[in-house]
Parts: sequence; C-alpha cells; structure tokens
Amino acid sequence: MLYVTEIFRSIQGESSFAGLPCTFVRLSGCNLRCRYCDTTYAYEQGDGMTIPAIVDRVEELGGLLVEVTGGEPLQQEETPALIRALAERGLTVLLETNGTLPVPRIAGCRVIMDLKCPGSGESGRICRDSVKRLGEGDEVKFVLCDRGDFDWAVETVREFAFASRGITVLFSSVAGRLDPAELADWILQSGVEARLQIQLHKVLWPERDRGV
Repeated sequence: MLYVTEIFRSIQGESSFAGLPCTFVRLSGCNLRCRYCDTTYAYEQGDGMTIPAIVDRVEELGGLLVEVTGGEPLQQEETPALIRALAERGLTVLLETNGTLPVPRIAGCRVIMDLKCPGSGESGRICRDSVKRLGEGDEVKFVLCDRGDFDWAVETVREFAFASRGITVLFSSVAGRLDPAELADWILQSGVEARLQIQLHKVLWPERDRGV
C-alpha cells in the first residue's frame, strides 16, 4: 500500500524530458520543508492505493513516460516496487527525489535528483553517498534563489564531476525570486555545463497550484 496525493497527466517541465506528455504519480509525505516549496499539499497523507491500482490508473491515462514524485517518494518503503511494476509495463520511469535518502538502482528508471541549495534551508540534509551513486543517464536539478545558490551549485557540479559521469545538470530559478534571464547570464559567464530550465507548467498554467 502506498499513500498517493494525486495521479495526473500533464507536460514534463523540469528535466531533460521537458515538453513531453507525462503521467505524474505524486506520493504523499516529505522529510524536508523547503522555504519555496510549491507542493506543500503533498505533506499530508493522501489516499491509500495498492501498486496494481496505481499502475492501472497510469495506464488508463495513457502514454509511455511516467514520473514518480512527491513530496519525497522514497519515504515510502514500497516505492521501489512501484517503480519496478511501472518499468515492467514498458514505461520510461523517472524518479524525482531530493537526495537525502538512499536511492535504489532499478532497471528502466532514471533518477532526477533535486539537490537543495542553501536558499531552500535544507542543503545540509543531502546524502553525499546517494549523489556519488548516480549513474550515466541520471540527472541533477538545482533550484536557485539567488547568486549565493548559484555559486554553491557550480561548486557542487565541479566537486561531483557530473559531466564526466554522463549526468545531466539542470539549473532553474525559484519563481518570483530569480529572473531566468539573469540566471542565463550567470551560466554563460561561469562556463558551467548546465542546462537552463524554466518551469513549463507555471508558464502554461500559472493559475494552477496542483496537478489535475
């Protein structure tokens, strides 16, 4: 049994899959309280669902790309079993995790690790061993509040040598806190190997505060 906040179909907006249709499984609960969190509704316990019921709902919504997210999905013990069940159906599975917990290696799953910068108030919680275990094809995301966050992210990118490990690096700005154009200038000036991201769902549907 897993606790689920919502399952919905939308456009992928925060990974190298940005722009593609994607089904999202948002699991309940989170071990962090980031200052800028835009999914605080996932803190509460959602509806209990079995893994077959979740897989059936994902298949009803259609498509080949699915993301398991939260909250923090790895707080729930059955999350790896859910990912395996989705991958066994031939789906491309993305796991978005905050990098504070051990991350299982599951065939058919690409990890998107949202590493928390100092501006989040939670940067001290990162599990360095989990970061080191990321492999080729995985991704790391940095959500930035200010220049201090940017400089910290650049140092982290260089420390863990993500580019040489085949790991995609994504930089995005906290909505309303950092102008994406300013972030773009910093990326160009620094020479860091990172992809600029803009949260597409906030551009497309600014009035929505959760999935549908």
